[in-house]
Amino acid sequence: MNPVIAKVIVEVPVSRTNRPFDYLVPEWLLPILRVGSRVIVPFGPRKLQGFVIGLLELADGTETSIDPQKLREILEVEDDLPPLTEELLDLAEWMSKQYLCPWITAIHAMIPAVLKGKTERWVVAAAELTAELAGQSPLLHELLRRGAVAYREVEQQFPDEIPLLPGWLSAGWLTTEYHVKDRVTHKQASYVTLLLTDEEALAKADSLPKQAEQMRRVLLHLAPFSGQPIAAKELGELLGVSRPTLKNLAAKGWIRLEQMEVLRNPYAHRKFADAKHSYTAQQQTVLKPIAQAIEQGGFASFLLHGVTGSGKTEVYLAAIEQTLAKGKEAIFLVPEISLTPQMVERVKGRFGNLVAVLHSGLSQGERYDEWRRIIRQQVKVVVGARSAIFAPLRNLGLIVIDEEHENSYKQEETPRYHAREVALWRARQNHGVLIMGSATPSLETYALATRGRYQLLTMNERVGNRPLPQVHVVDMREELLKQNRSMFSQTLYQMIEQRLQNGEQIVLFLNRRGFSTFVMCRSCGYTLTCVHCDISLTYHRTNHTARCHYCGYTIKQPDHCPECQSSHIRFFGTGTQKVEEELSRLFPGIRVIRMDVDTTSRKGAHEELLDRFRRGQGDVLLGTQMIAKGLDFPRVTLVGVIAADTSLHLPDFRAAEKTFQLLTQVGGRAGRHELRGDVVIQTYTPEHYSIRHATKHDYLSFYEEEMLNRKRTGYPPYYRLVLISFSHEQLPVLIQGAQTVADYLKARLQPSTILLGPVASPIPRIKDRFRFQLMLKYRDEPKLIDMLGQMNRHFDEWLKQQQLLMNVDIDPQMLL
Repeated sequence: MNPVIAKVIVEVPVSRTNRPFDYLVPEWLLPILRVGSRVIVPFGPRKLQGFVIGLLELADGTETSIDPQKLREILEVEDDLPPLTEELLDLAEWMSKQYLCPWITAIHAMIPAVLKGKTERWVVAAAELTAELAGQSPLLHELLRRGAVAYREVEQQFPDEIPLLPGWLSAGWLTTEYHVKDRVTHKQASYVTLLLTDEEALAKADSLPKQAEQMRRVLLHLAPFSGQPIAAKELGELLGVSRPTLKNLAAKGWIRLEQMEVLRNPYAHRKFADAKHSYTAQQQTVLKPIAQAIEQGGFASFLLHGVTGSGKTEVYLAAIEQTLAKGKEAIFLVPEISLTPQMVERVKGRFGNLVAVLHSGLSQGERYDEWRRIIRQQVKVVVGARSAIFAPLRNLGLIVIDEEHENSYKQEETPRYHAREVALWRARQNHGVLIMGSATPSLETYALATRGRYQLLTMNERVGNRPLPQVHVVDMREELLKQNRSMFSQTLYQMIEQRLQNGEQIVLFLNRRGFSTFVMCRSCGYTLTCVHCDISLTYHRTNHTARCHYCGYTIKQPDHCPECQSSHIRFFGTGTQKVEEELSRLFPGIRVIRMDVDTTSRKGAHEELLDRFRRGQGDVLLGTQMIAKGLDFPRVTLVGVIAADTSLHLPDFRAAEKTFQLLTQVGGRAGRHELRGDVVIQTYTPEHYSIRHATKHDYLSFYEEEMLNRKRTGYPPYYRLVLISFSHEQLPVLIQGAQTVADYLKARLQPSTILLGPVASPIPRIKDRFRFQLMLKYRDEPKLIDMLGQMNRHFDEWLKQQQLLMNVDIDPQMLL
């Protein structure tokens, strides 16, 4: 037989090993080794995990520089079903080059955490393993008897049979499972299988004494289901039989009692109904080109610009429906976990069990089981947040990105990918359709749509011709002149009071959690700051602590100033906790549901809080940006923005855009159904163009004004950006290192490319590490990514010696 060579990416994320290594495939592993398989390989003195990215058969006469005699062999194949498709492996290679990260790091972004942790492999008997087959081998006999055996036990007790495992796995007699950190990652349940024929079962039942009534009931019930596993729990509930009864029957050899895997379903106890849907004229208009593109089967990309409440979700669902009818599959991305429950309800209502859900709110086991339903091709639609873009679908025809402007689609750790760019790559590779939707598209996306890169579709009317909410802008400077020092303007106070009287609901938005945004001594001006970061501490009233929202450093709230010992230490700024307390003081008996990072850290908390509000158990939904988008509640008639300036004055060229988007999105939560809505925006800068245009729901005017500013200052979409960040515990080492890299770049960049820095980052220290940054602004630098890759390799060893961290972020979304 001709030797087969596997090209393997090993789990060593450094630049010198960022390439495939050649390994010889032993003949006995050939039945189950595939491109995309996880393998164990010898690497130097160690045994490491790796991923097979290619297989090469050396036929007679093949010219090659590879000498099979000098290659080391693959030791083990870890999966009977490869966790990565060939398309995803190609994507990992593209991401490695595009986002300047190790190949293995890109691969790790695509697979569940269970497959990355320290795992223990088990060999499990499949339903196809019969007693007759088990008689061929001591290992098969042991597996039939016990159901599963740890792989290390197989190595110790049945070493001669290990070469036979791949053939048995390939034949479907066995499967493999993984246990993580001694915790079973597969949910198990007891099942009962009748080992007698139905005639034998009836005869045995007749022969039992009267006191064995429970055993008789079990045999009579199982007789029609001979050989079919039935859940022991189901038998217990139906027949009222105990566990000892089943054990007695198993001891007689009449039934088999075994543990079998049950896929966890986070939505098992939920019923989803599909609401009747008819399309508005605008929905029908935008669906025509989408439907045509799906029907033709080639690559197409659309930007769906629709005002809040215009029915974009129904367009997405119709496109998914048509994609499935063509025999293809779909990915539906939503920006945040807070959107997922409501969106899941819509998608599950339409497509039922064909839907898998991937988001961080699921437990590790639930997420793993959902992922396995996808890899086993048991689902057609995947709904989830950013990382769901890597769902291993094999016949992808449609990708939908809802709220495409959202920052959360950009990963802020390595690999620093943007889900929108990955979606474009996958749609092109699969000759599929990409739909990006938003009421407030990012400037870069809208600019590309106006230039013909994407087909622009517009929906400027709400469903049922419902009016957009009336927006009231309150100048808080005038409130101060009226001696109103409350966080609520007179307008907002009166509207809250009116809604409470009418039994309607209110959404209040403030993009700051905690009670106070900083704590200061009024005697000497000392501000409580984090000892590890150059950032003020936020006061949290619930546990009387001051906390850093960057590193988690927490201290008990002091009674006296640490600097001058004065007792005049006070809380300044407003957080969601403070708003909640003030609401309770001004409106006794008001029911407030607060949603921020502090109240939603527990699993399922998002859905639980939103369900309570939907059921009318709260008058006010108060929260940070997680409540600003996508939520749809019929009785919400008032939205209040406590401080519209929160994000406006950040040192970020996108500050105006983010403010406009947030105000438009949160305002869109009001008056989405029969009742009319109002929005109150409280601001100290009502004249700012982002606030002026948001009050009129006028995206195009904002776009034109903001584009002029971007052109004048040289920012996207007129220029592209690269942010290079450095951090070190010693400031002199940091400054010297950043300057060395800057000098390297200056000598290689084209004159048209602008290099800014090195300068201190907007937050100059986090977690005891000082931070500096460089920024590149470029328009025509076709080989810039390659040059930055060379820079990474050039400085790799030197950075390690200096203990200097350097990160390169292509098209950054966060500049802080």
